[in-house]
Amino acid sequence: NVYQNYRQFIETAREISYLESEMYQPSHILTEQKGIMEAVTQALLLQADRDDPALGARRAAAADPFLPLSAKEAAASEEGRQRTLTTLLEKVEGCRDLLPESPGKYLVYNGDLVEYDADHMAQIQRVHAFLMNDCLLVATALPNRRGAYRYDALYPLDGLAVVNVKDNPPMKDMFKLLMFPESRIFQAENAKIKKEWLEVLEETKRNRALSEKRRLEQEALPRPAPTPPESTNPFEEDEEEEEEEEPSAEEEVVDLSLEWIQELPEDLDVCIAQRDFEGAVDLLDKLNEYLGDKPVSQPVKELRLKVDERVRQLTDVLVFELSPDRSLRGGPRATRRAVSQLIRLGQSTKACELFLKNRAAAVQTAIRQLRIEGATLLYIHKLCHVFFTSLLETAREFETDFAGNNGCYSAFVVWARSSMKMFVDAFSKQVFDSKESLSTAAECVKVAKEHCKQLSEIGLDLTFIIHALLVKDIKDALQSYKDIIIEATKHRNSEEMWRRMNLMTPEALGKLREEMRGCGVGNFDQYTGDDCWVNLSYTVVAFTKQTMAFLEEALKLYFPELHMVLLESLVEIILVAVQHVDYSLRCEQDPEKKAFIRQNASFLYETVLPVVEKRFEEGVGKPAKQLQDLRNASRLMRVNPESTTSVV
Repeated sequence: NVYQNYRQFIETAREISYLESEMYQPSHILTEQKGIMEAVTQALLLQADRDDPALGARRAAAADPFLPLSAKEAAASEEGRQRTLTTLLEKVEGCRDLLPESPGKYLVYNGDLVEYDADHMAQIQRVHAFLMNDCLLVATALPNRRGAYRYDALYPLDGLAVVNVKDNPPMKDMFKLLMFPESRIFQAENAKIKKEWLEVLEETKRNRALSEKRRLEQEALPRPAPTPPESTNPFEEDEEEEEEEEPSAEEEVVDLSLEWIQELPEDLDVCIAQRDFEGAVDLLDKLNEYLGDKPVSQPVKELRLKVDERVRQLTDVLVFELSPDRSLRGGPRATRRAVSQLIRLGQSTKACELFLKNRAAAVQTAIRQLRIEGATLLYIHKLCHVFFTSLLETAREFETDFAGNNGCYSAFVVWARSSMKMFVDAFSKQVFDSKESLSTAAECVKVAKEHCKQLSEIGLDLTFIIHALLVKDIKDALQSYKDIIIEATKHRNSEEMWRRMNLMTPEALGKLREEMRGCGVGNFDQYTGDDCWVNLSYTVVAFTKQTMAFLEEALKLYFPELHMVLLESLVEIILVAVQHVDYSLRCEQDPEKKAFIRQNASFLYETVLPVVEKRFEEGVGKPAKQLQDLRNASRLMRVNPESTTSVV
């Protein structure tokens, strides 16, 4: 009766399988799917023949060539299951060395699946999956070889998570396997087979966990110590009594049979696959708290090994979250989640390094995306806003994330200096390399300094860094502009006729008064004559305006490292005018022109030089001895203008 019922079940299943295959699949696919089933079925039939020869004779008479395999029949006996597994693995190339035979390993379930790309949901390949009691084997069909497969992947059930994928036509009957650091999506033939796969996978994982639990419980049980041989040494009795008085740490048994501990490795895998980093770290903290004061027994060591592997996986995922390859949008706060979990895992140094690398890449990307268009000053305003805002946000986020890690602040200072260098490179390329005017360069540097002062809100002063990085470019700009002024002054001196200026209109005279007043010359009215005449030469007036403009722009660029450069440039510019007036006064023979030259010299020495000296002292904060010496040396000429001795 049992045999007849078995045959009837097999015939019905075969008819259903045949009809479904004819309706949904081509005949060659059906042939490939049946190949592995035939091999397994033949192994089972041979085993049944050995167990019951009469049953084998009746089956031979029936001459039924093909009987499909079911999971329950494959589990008939331990020996039969192992033989079935051996026969099955002979059909899969490349898995013999990767999947050695063991007494407890057997086949639970197998079947054909279609793999899809997880990102684009495009079909990749057809596979055949073999579920064993401790692992899942995935193989691909060999072309032109019936019932033969090639090894593709092997996943231990301890690190495997199964997730149901909701149907979204035309994508249906799918489920996802999560194995860090990858995930794969498979499609079953129909909803029934998908359900069977989900159920048998979960059931096998539970059985695996229960067997592991029982093993740990057996290992945790105290083992009776072997009876030592009787000794005739009377001194050993005293030593044994002392040893009995001291309690052994191994007597305390760590209870690892708790359900949450047994499921901990699997729960960690699920948390990592679902990007629940907080949940994973919470589980680790719970385990560390539970095992904190417990002795380190062998079961605890084995559990630690499993957990440590998950910790490495979790760390790798968090490191990837902070890598510059990930999206840099969201600002510094977008990194807080990964950084906080790395700190909780005791990886504060690595978290600091990755956080700063991420922010450096973000700042660099933001600077590169700035479009260089319009006036230079407008671009510098945008550049300073983007850079210093990012720097300020990064500093505040760093202070929040690493509040309890004072050792990381030195790394932030080093990072800030490196970022400032990147900013100065972009700044100098646009301002100094493009040969902008000194006034434009001065305004740009002023804007950068003002933005840099915003960092003082959080106690961070990087002004000295920006000074150190800009000093060479500013020095070159000052010397270049100094040379331009000297060349222009020499050119005007060569064409000097020593004549009064006639501005032609009162408006032009009024404009000149305002310009000289802006230069700091308050007594300019005493040098104006009737109508629109000015009792000064064009050369001296132009020199005064150009020198004072240079001084004003240079003071905007000034910081202590540039003191001598600025002072020497001023002295060189003034000496050009002084030498020209001295030479003209000694060489001129016409009394009227000589008196006019003396009037210009008086304006230069008694008005312009004191104004330059005063403005320099106001801008720098201390007097300039070189300018005082230059002004005092001019007294020689005023005392004895007929002397042939040069003042300079």
